[in-house]
Amino acid sequence: MLQATSYSDIVYRIIGAAMEVHKKLNWGLLEPVYQEALHLELLDRGIPNEREKTIDIYYKHHHLEKKYKMDIVVDDVIIELKSVTRINAKHRAQLCNYLRLTRKPVGLLINYGEEQLIGERWALDKETNRCFLVDRDMKPVEDVDYHELFYADSLEEEMSTEEI
Repeated sequence: MLQATSYSDIVYRIIGAAMEVHKKLNWGLLEPVYQEALHLELLDRGIPNEREKTIDIYYKHHHLEKKYKMDIVVDDVIIELKSVTRINAKHRAQLCNYLRLTRKPVGLLINYGEEQLIGERWALDKETNRCFLVDRDMKPVEDVDYHELFYADSLEEEMSTEEI
């Protein structure tokens, strides 16, 4: 069962720090700039965090050489940063893959690439191994078309490719 509600306080504090970074640096810089700034802002607020934390990946009993690096991790919360014109399906899939691989319960997808700071809260249901969009209270958002959230961009790409 999805148990993300206990993370609402830390998520609120992380989002506050992300808003401060956006306020000071504005939008449209490179992602590593925001990553370093958010890391420092979290530390300034007394929130310990790790930058570019590596995920070990296993296939059956084999340890794979391929590794992923998460942008920032605060306890059990993964923060995936972007600086793009809009969040798309690939970005959501990346965060959900990190949640599945680490079994961490909560992830934030934050985009500094738009004039206003844009973010999404995600949670992992460990029983079903599925990710869900959650609201400010960290409860699953009702009536979400997950197929559209994860596949709409790839469908648009396929359609535009066919039209050429």
